Amino acid sequence: MMEHRKRMSSTAAASLFAAACPATGPQLSQAEPPPAASAAAPQPGSFVLTVFLRHDETKTVDQINEHLTQTGWYDKFPPDGVEIVAWYEMMGIGQVVILRVPAEKLRDTNRVIAQTAWGGYRTEFYPTYDPKPVWDATPRHRP
Repeated sequence: MMEHRKRMSSTAAASLFAAACPATGPQLSQAEPPPAASAAAPQPGSFVLTVFLRHDETKTVDQINEHLTQTGWYDKFPPDGVEIVAWYEMMGIGQVVILRVPAEKLRDTNRVIAQTAWGGYRTEFYPTYDPKPVWDATPRHRP
């Protein structure tokens, strides 16, 4: 698990760095495609939680990173048993993290974010689901 957290921490740091630095010329790369719909398929006893980590624009990226390091964000997020389905940077807004959360881990997830991310980010939480299977199963919607 520690290896996963180190990799996640590098990814988060890279996202923050990329958001802070203007990209120019040929260094721009194409955006990654969204995960397949099946990647967010709910597991029995779990749900998908979309978390907005809105940047605190009163702080520099270095100040946000320092806060996250001091509070243990890189070591504690996500809590054990919670899966990161996708993580996107929304330029000018912040980050969007899509998690698969076992119901019994909801409190742990909220607590880790409250104890580590608050002060660096403003947070919003949205339980989400994929309506596409229902859409596809409805005959009038099929091509």
